[in-house]
Amino acid sequence: MKSFLQLIRPQQWAKNFFIFLPLFFHGTLFDYKLLINAFIAFISFSFIASSIYCFNDIYDVEADRLHPKKKLRPIASGKVTIAQAYLYMIILIIASLLSALLCDRKVELMCLIILYFLMNVAYCIKLKHLALVDVFIISIGFVLRIFVGGIVTEIELSSWIVLMTFLLALFLAFAKRRDDVVLYENTGVQPRKNVNRYNLAFMNSAVTLTSCIMVVSYIMYTVSPDVMARLHTKYLYLTVLFVFAGIFRYLQLTIVDVKSGSPTKVLLHDRFIQLSILLWILSFLIIIYW
Repeated sequence: MKSFLQLIRPQQWAKNFFIFLPLFFHGTLFDYKLLINAFIAFISFSFIASSIYCFNDIYDVEADRLHPKKKLRPIASGKVTIAQAYLYMIILIIASLLSALLCDRKVELMCLIILYFLMNVAYCIKLKHLALVDVFIISIGFVLRIFVGGIVTEIELSSWIVLMTFLLALFLAFAKRRDDVVLYENTGVQPRKNVNRYNLAFMNSAVTLTSCIMVVSYIMYTVSPDVMARLHTKYLYLTVLFVFAGIFRYLQLTIVDVKSGSPTKVLLHDRFIQLSILLWILSFLIIIYW
């Protein structure tokens, strides 16, 4: 069971909470029917994401066996056979599609799940080896998540939420790649094939640029007349404080501590980041729901 959980990476399901963002920003987070549809999409997306992790580890098994850390993965270490991994992958795909049938917008959800699966298979096989293409594919994957959330809840997505989601994902992806570049420049170990197409100066510029644009976009969102009119409040700008806190902390972890290799681990273990997110959510809830 432990090897199975290591293979499907349930801790990475945290990324799929982006599906709930349309509900959150629309002010309908507590609408029971919409919440059920979003939860079904979350489960379905989590299953398909885990199936992709299975495929990735099958496809990269030989390379993983030569990697100092990845050699401990279930397939590379021999704890799970390739045949077992294929079986798990098929079961997870079926579970994803079957759970999607429970959603009111089942056809649209299944189409987006298939699109996400095919895009990530292409990423595993080829696209992750192409510099810049790799980080943009990751960012598009997060945008697909909010599109899923918007479609299953029948909420029209604003340009703001799409832009900010893309920028946040791009920022996290560049920060993660920066860790790879530091490792490569310090030890000569090549964590991924395209790492030599990046360098520290470029990564610092990319991380700084995306974080700046993201923060400015969020500020513009909070003071947008359309947003203030739709949410019936002019105080959203107060939440900017916690966004600044979270972004600067992540920049500190990225540039000073060089610990941004896994955004999920940062989210699960860094108390400052957790507190910033919690206070941002609470302030947002208080402002738009009360």
